[in-house]
Amino acid sequence: MGSGQYLPPCNIAWLLSQTVLPKGAVVANFNPEHKAVLDDLLLSQPNVRSGKMFGFPAYYAAKKLCICLYEQGVGVKLPEASAARLLEVDQNVIPFQPLGRPKMREWIQINLSHSDDYRQYKSVFEESIRHVLGQQE
Repeated sequence: MGSGQYLPPCNIAWLLSQTVLPKGAVVANFNPEHKAVLDDLLLSQPNVRSGKMFGFPAYYAAKKLCICLYEQGVGVKLPEASAARLLEVDQNVIPFQPLGRPKMREWIQINLSHSDDYRQYKSVFEESIRHVLGQQE
């Protein structure tokens, strides 16, 4: 289209709905209210920064991933014994298996309906940060 020619407005929603993703591509689906609570809890912590994991919001302790939003829950890396204990005693905790990957011994997923309930897991998030920082020493 040359200079001075008019391009009619288009319906962006329709245009986006016509976008074809490559086979195996994933659209990051997460709860933005969960992210707001985690931002409040985590981003004031020293050595924690926000980032992405497979297109999902994530939190890094220094250079390593420690916590991430995934679908309707939150993935957390912990010492293996802590992860196993939570899987055993907490009905809100399941193995973290992003994109159908196999279970990982140090990763759990916490699934809560109410975003503010993640505040009850602050000590778990802090343990994750300490654990991941300690692995980088």
